[in-house]
Amino acid sequence: MVLRIAVTGHPGIGKTTLVQKVAALSGVHVGGVLARDKRYKDRRIGFELLDLGSGATGMLADETGDGPQLGKYRVRLDDLDQVGAKAVESALNSDLIIVDEIGPMELSSRRFILAVEKAIASPKPMLVVLHEWSNHRLAKKIRGSFQVITVTEENRDALVEEIAKEIKGKR
Repeated sequence: MVLRIAVTGHPGIGKTTLVQKVAALSGVHVGGVLARDKRYKDRRIGFELLDLGSGATGMLADETGDGPQLGKYRVRLDDLDQVGAKAVESALNSDLIIVDEIGPMELSSRRFILAVEKAIASPKPMLVVLHEWSNHRLAKKIRGSFQVITVTEENRDALVEEIAKEIKGKR
């Protein structure tokens, strides 16, 4: 059976950090995308995308874009497609596909959705961050077919070791 893990939890609980640590410890070739806070001084001003395979970066969303608005942020669809979706598509050549995050911002891109669906259809192991409350059909599909783990302050450090060990064991 293919390893499929989705981590979820409250904003700021450490899901992205957990995924980064698992990637570093896994000992496998990792591909996919991370979404990181973009900060100015101590204030979050948006979210940056990082292609784990190529190192390319782009803006997922910020306060000045002109794309779909979610809260105070506007999604940068061009960067989401050219960096985020492209990273997931390219990750099909890696040993582990990471997708951070499958949430409202990312789900505003059809290309991103199709890239994640293609990754799910592949035989590759996946580690994804799943938005806690999303009711999108893709989020529902992941909840029904992945092992879903809720990250808390109490379990997040132990989860890094557990998930990395599980990935190593599936090689």
